[in-house]
Amino acid sequence: MRTISTPNAPAAIGPYSQAQISGGHLFTAGQIPLVPDTMEMVTGPIEAQTEQVLKNLAAILAAANTGWDRVVKTTVFLTDLADFATFNAVYERTLGSAKPARSTVQVAGLPRGAKVEIELIAEV
Repeated sequence: MRTISTPNAPAAIGPYSQAQISGGHLFTAGQIPLVPDTMEMVTGPIEAQTEQVLKNLAAILAAANTGWDRVVKTTVFLTDLADFATFNAVYERTLGSAKPARSTVQVAGLPRGAKVEIELIAEV
């Protein structure tokens, strides 16, 4: 097992790592819309928050020498499923032709009041 850590994604805010590689797969921690340089939350609409979360995940993928085309599964947590269509448009634009399996669930709350959190599994 190998720990992945990059300054281009938010530092862990608890007793966990950004990601782990095990058995040829990358497993990320859930990412919320924190800006890595400041550790401040992106506030505002779901679009801006989703864009930041996906930037954070892209940085972790890059640190593990993999990319969106190797992502096999994402799990998405939204605090309001009414945001699903808007979230989905940003997600599709970012992932392009990559079409990993995905689960999307509504949750009562996320850390620091985030509207979206995403975790993923990718091949390395």
